Amino acid sequence: MKRFLTISVLALLSLTYAQADEAPAIQLKNKSSFNIEASARNPFWPIGWKPAAKVNTTQHAGPEIQASTFLVSSITLDNGGRFAIINGKAMQAGQQFGLQIGTQTYQITVKAIEDGRVILGRRDEEIIVPLRRK
Repeated sequence: MKRFLTISVLALLSLTYAQADEAPAIQLKNKSSFNIEASARNPFWPIGWKPAAKVNTTQHAGPEIQASTFLVSSITLDNGGRFAIINGKAMQAGQQFGLQIGTQTYQITVKAIEDGRVILGRRDEEIIVPLRRK
């Protein structure tokens, strides 16, 4: 019982001592703000990160690719899908592949496979390649 009384008295004293020693109110020296129009940096970028400079892609577009560069040797139109053999490789509509001319590699997309022809795309350019048999 003495132990309980001693602990309760000490707890009561510590509470009164803590209330008497209140900390002063915190006052802000500088209030932060953000003005999106004045800032050139996106607030969601990591600190210190800068975006890469934009490159004008029209200068590095390369030469126009001719339809004679491609050989479409077979086209299969089936309920399951459409396939074409382009330069010896089986391709499907929507598939991308690299075309190497010299030291440059160009990204080509198979836009559509139709009866008797294949439509390929490179950037804004459309290349229509007819079916050729050897």
